[in-house]
Amino acid sequence: MPRKLKIYLDTSVINFIYADDAPEKKDVTLDFFNNYLNEYDVFISSIVYDEIDNTRSEIKKLLLYEAIKRYNLKTFNEINNEIVKIAQIYIDKNIIPVSKFEDAMHIAFATFYEFDILLSWNFKHLANINKQVLVNAINTSIGYNKPLLLFNPMEVIYEK
Repeated sequence: MPRKLKIYLDTSVINFIYADDAPEKKDVTLDFFNNYLNEYDVFISSIVYDEIDNTRSEIKKLLLYEAIKRYNLKTFNEINNEIVKIAQIYIDKNIIPVSKFEDAMHIAFATFYEFDILLSWNFKHLANINKQVLVNAINTSIGYNKPLLLFNPMEVIYEK
């Protein structure tokens, strides 16, 4: 039996469970969580918890934590200085804007722990082919040779 692909979820994927203003993305997200979650080894990090903690709406915060619990999302390992250093390189090389340090941290986390896929609905800073090419070029230059795929949930679901 082939090994399951290891997927790292950023906060946007969990957010879209409740995206009533984007019904197509919400439907895809729910399809992923309800029908495909077990096809992969799926994890989040403490960065996700930090972003949820910064959510202004207490109701939204509770919903996001409830989703983590309902879908049994496991937290993978911890943040370390190397991850922060990698994230800073993405900022310094203008791959990720300085104002989006958390996005750089998500990529750095997935890179450091050798995830196969970083899953995100953030097309601007994460889930796009241009970022993927730039991130993998930087990663190779700093000694991280495993390619990281920057995908959105539509790219990991398929008909059963």
